[in-house]
Amino acid sequence: MSCRALSSIALSILLVGCISSQPFPEGPALAQPTPAPVVRTPKIGQEWVYQVRNVFNQEIIDTVTEKVVSVGDVIRIQRVGVKAGPLPDEIQSPWGFILQDPHWSPPQRFQQPIPLWPAQMQSGSNAFYKSRYEVLSNPGSNFYWGLNMVALGWEQVASPAGRFATLHYHNEIPYFESNDLFRVMNIREEDVWFFPEIGRWVIRRGSGRYITPGVFWSNAYWEDYWQWELVSWK
Repeated sequence: MSCRALSSIALSILLVGCISSQPFPEGPALAQPTPAPVVRTPKIGQEWVYQVRNVFNQEIIDTVTEKVVSVGDVIRIQRVGVKAGPLPDEIQSPWGFILQDPHWSPPQRFQQPIPLWPAQMQSGSNAFYKSRYEVLSNPGSNFYWGLNMVALGWEQVASPAGRFATLHYHNEIPYFESNDLFRVMNIREEDVWFFPEIGRWVIRRGSGRYITPGVFWSNAYWEDYWQWELVSWK
């Protein structure tokens, strides 16, 4: 394992230590499938429904439907929440590479698309990607973004949609630049349980922390800490 991967794991332990009592998705480990599964190709009408949970208090804050509405060089996924109403689209170009990412706040658009899941459905893979992004609500300025993606292994996990054999991978976004000038240091991370046969994740759990001038990491501020759980798909 690379030094970057080791430092990312150590950083993860540091950041989530104070909320370690919160439930973490767990399931039995599975052997690496042979051959490695192929990710489902996108088609108009494919749909995934998720319940979105606040990890801090376990409250379900919304139910979001994500639906493929166009395919080609650009794949557009339209999103709508029962409570929130229309949400920013997700855009991939090509499939598996995120161009417009609405899952972080604020939503962002990358200058160079970066992988949304591991290029190979193999446990143990580890890669680092760099890009720059604009904030959708305030285009014109761009900011550094670096992603370390580590495939941890195959696991069986459960959601309201059933049980699935998933590839669990961990994303670290260390020391990215924020569009908020008052934030002097920022870190985000997420765990994703990806099911290739539906081309989407069964569970996605992510959070971030940041500091402002005069604030130490021991008192860092939390961003939203949300968990997406698959309810249905087609």
